[in-house]
Amino acid sequence: MIKRYTRDAMGRIWKEENKFHTWLLVEILACEGLAKIGRIPKKAAQSIRKKAQFSIERIEAIEAETKHDVIAFLTNVAETVGPDARYIHLGMTSSDILDTAMAVRLRQASKIILRGCDRLLAALKKKALAHKHTVMVGRSHGIHAEPMTFGLKPALWFDEMRRNRARMEHAVETISVGKLSGAVGTYANISPKVEAYVCRKLGLKVAPVSNQIIQRDRYAEYFAAMAVLASTIEKIAVEIRHLQRTEVLEVEEYFSRGQKGSSAMPHKRNPVASENLSGLARLVRSNASAALNNVALWHERDISHSSVERVIIPDTTIIIDYMLNRMTDIIRHLVVYPKQMQHNLELTRGLIFSQQVLLALAKQGVSREQAYQLVQKQAMRAWKEHKDFRGLVRSDPDIARYLGSEEVEQLFDVNAQLRHVDTIFARVFK
Repeated sequence: MIKRYTRDAMGRIWKEENKFHTWLLVEILACEGLAKIGRIPKKAAQSIRKKAQFSIERIEAIEAETKHDVIAFLTNVAETVGPDARYIHLGMTSSDILDTAMAVRLRQASKIILRGCDRLLAALKKKALAHKHTVMVGRSHGIHAEPMTFGLKPALWFDEMRRNRARMEHAVETISVGKLSGAVGTYANISPKVEAYVCRKLGLKVAPVSNQIIQRDRYAEYFAAMAVLASTIEKIAVEIRHLQRTEVLEVEEYFSRGQKGSSAMPHKRNPVASENLSGLARLVRSNASAALNNVALWHERDISHSSVERVIIPDTTIIIDYMLNRMTDIIRHLVVYPKQMQHNLELTRGLIFSQQVLLALAKQGVSREQAYQLVQKQAMRAWKEHKDFRGLVRSDPDIARYLGSEEVEQLFDVNAQLRHVDTIFARVFK
């Protein structure tokens, strides 16, 4: 389902058909703009809109000779228009059509990406609410730390994905600009009024100033936003991969009937989807680096960015679209094991409550340094001797001077440590 969605929706944007269609739209609108200011006859603009067509096969044949894609395109369109074709591309340079049309296609791609963000956000919210009170152990440095709930993980991812969506929206606005200002951005042979008309019709802003191209810091911001988005998806994937390890096994990617995990070991159930996403995130970040390198070009423009963008623009948007859909599918079908979470919570025999004992001692007037020493002494015994930490605390005469047995028992109440979970959820999902 994911592959079909990518191919039919995002993939269609980057096909030659849509590219030339968008180029043609820019050229037709430019002719209409020229007609509005009296630069060309209105009948010519009407004729161009009515007759202008293109053939991908013919364009490719012409380009094989000219070695220039825009000239090949214009030549083919002229063949379909006739004498009025002399008004097409009047006063424009190749980048006027390339960059303005690219902004249109990037906006088309971004709509799909933003919808993908919304689907993932919805899946994360649903999973967070479902496991709001599913108790598990929190970890720092990979070591058991203190109790938390599993719902807090997708809640945190939801909050981060919401920031990613906001970054994408801002980046879309940044790249939603067009330019029809000629070879070095001076409007030497075309009026700014034509540019304003074209951009308005396309739903774009006019670049306040340009040289021969739309400045690539705009693209760099767009790719950076996608790189951060990909990194968040990888962050979720890495966590799932860790939690699915045999020694942990608190969650698991859905393993469908008939699925195979290994050609050699029939028992394997691997987090392959999450592993795929970790790898794809590396590609997106690499492409963002390439986009950053495209910012600095020679003088008013060179062509070093062009070959890069022909690869990284379609590839990155398709990858991001795929990553969003695949992670949404993982989250929706993620198998959660609350009993295993409870089992793991108890593995350290109460050590995860050490801070509660420390703070209780400090509250009774014991210096933090002394309290730390008292608690750590019994904590280290619990580690080395595999003993119950609560029992060691209760039987320690130095601790008993400050804390009674009933007080100690209260310190090991997991619900007391999770009393603010509702507050966190209220803030995240307000």
